[in-house]
Amino acid sequence: MAEKRTVPADLRRLVLERAGACCEYCFSQEEYSVQAFSVEHIVPRIVGGLTTAENLAYSCQGCNAHKAVKTAAVDAVTETMVMLYDPRQQIWGEHFWNADCTEIIGLTAVGRATIEALHLNRDGS
Repeated sequence: MAEKRTVPADLRRLVLERAGACCEYCFSQEEYSVQAFSVEHIVPRIVGGLTTAENLAYSCQGCNAHKAVKTAAVDAVTETMVMLYDPRQQIWGEHFWNADCTEIIGLTAVGRATIEALHLNRDGS
């Protein structure tokens, strides 16, 4: 039997409510977006990620499209491969800073690599 590819409605609702209708990567608000947000797999299904509350994040289309199936990226400062930010396992403020809501700054290798991989400072995000 083929794997079910949709997230059940109750699980989708939990992810939306938990995120407060904001992207869990760039913190853009869904109400101001021209595109609907997605419930995305933090660890993609293609590499064994499960459709569970612990592996799902609410994501704007920009972050979702740039993340795609990525789970790691290179930090330009340390030139090492690091895992991308995981909103279920990590605290946003420990990896990122955004004093005036204009630019997200990476505080750690994870933060810097995630900013680059997901293009968090793109126009319109």
